[in-house]
Amino acid sequence: QVQLLESGGGLVHAGGSLRLSCAASGSFLSINTMGWYRQPPGKQRELVATITSGGYPVYTDSVLGRFTITRDNTRNTVYLQMDSLKPEDTAVYYCNGHMTFHGKGWDRYEREYWGQGTQVTVAS
Repeated sequence: QVQLLESGGGLVHAGGSLRLSCAASGSFLSINTMGWYRQPPGKQRELVATITSGGYPVYTDSVLGRFTITRDNTRNTVYLQMDSLKPEDTAVYYCNGHMTFHGKGWDRYEREYWGQGTQVTVAS
């Protein structure tokens, strides 16, 4: 069983900072791309940022320059440092990971997993 356990959400005032963490556990060969998504109230889930196993980050335009995604491959953990938070950043934040597993013989296959979500509320 693969589990993505998030932590670090909470309530903060506009302009403040929060740091989210997501630790992956389970019997997988490796973790490929990891990322953070969010779902604002009444809206669809959207991409926030992703990071490859080699550390290459990609951000959605609305968080560029304010959020930083990093990962620690030795701890199977991805982080999201959120600075200069705005009320429109209020959402449930979900961790996402793509894990590789052994298949038959030399085959490998990939599966996508999600965390349970952590609430981030930014008060104006």
